[in-house]
Amino acid sequence: MTKEFVAQSKQRLDKYLSEALGESRSQIEQLIKKGYVSVNGLVVTKPGFTLKPSMHIHITLPRPQETQNKEVDFEVAKIYEDNDILVINKPAGVVVHPAPSVKEPTLVDWLKKEGIRLSTISGEERHGIVHRIDKETSGLLVIAKNNEAHLKLSEQLQDKSMGRYYLAIIEPPLKNNIIVDRPLGRNPKNRLKMSIIEGGREAKSAFAKIFESKNSKYELIAAKLFTGRTHQIRAHLASLHRHILGDRLYGFKSKKDTIPRVFLHAYILYLRHPRSGKYLEFVAPLAQDMMQFLQNNFDQEKLDEKIHPHNVVSLFDFSSGVWVTADST
Repeated sequence: MTKEFVAQSKQRLDKYLSEALGESRSQIEQLIKKGYVSVNGLVVTKPGFTLKPSMHIHITLPRPQETQNKEVDFEVAKIYEDNDILVINKPAGVVVHPAPSVKEPTLVDWLKKEGIRLSTISGEERHGIVHRIDKETSGLLVIAKNNEAHLKLSEQLQDKSMGRYYLAIIEPPLKNNIIVDRPLGRNPKNRLKMSIIEGGREAKSAFAKIFESKNSKYELIAAKLFTGRTHQIRAHLASLHRHILGDRLYGFKSKKDTIPRVFLHAYILYLRHPRSGKYLEFVAPLAQDMMQFLQNNFDQEKLDEKIHPHNVVSLFDFSSGVWVTADST
């Protein structure tokens, strides 16, 4: 399948095609970089190429590349669904995207089973996943069920009008509510980890105290991200010498191995509906293992009040004067 356009004004190629095709800039960038776009008969592989009036743009749209299905052996709770979006509570231990190193079924395999698949502009198979969370992390993800919804949600992710609040159990407790503004990059000594790296990608997180365990060894905290880097919450907490329970990669040590996974949960998701524009907020109940730990180690009489969504959101009032900042310096 091919498409042709004629430029009417001076403009970046990727921006022009994003508007002309109704696709996200990231999808258009992949299309251009793979050599599927030519201008005046010459292949252009730079998304920032400047178009001039009357230039002819020719696009060859590749066929989607389908990957082999894997048998799904896990369940995923649906929080909300309509014709445009699906909101799910991802269980811990499930990888979001397939990769050569991933042998087990992924969330993408589950979405295939559910019949959710978007057309793709640059040839890869995709399934409406707008954002992701680590394999070990549980909680909320929104899935776009059509290309228009995918584009609108991607725009919200970029302009920060969509976001999530997380819950985590850490040790030792934080001293203050704190904003960490420190760049992250691959740890040169362990490529599986992210660390504070000079010249790394900008990363900013906020951590709010909720309440401490009965023995004051652990603390339930809430986190909000201003950027979306790999392992951002885990790496920023490690930079504060705090560790999420179960997170052995970033320093948690348990002699008895009684905590089998990272106690980090994407708890609240907020966004505007891609079709109606209505503000929506979703809450994903905590998994049984994390809730059981809270019930065993924290004051149960306070627990429901402390993790009420309204209370969690209200913690992030940055004008309250109870915040300190750990910046990139």
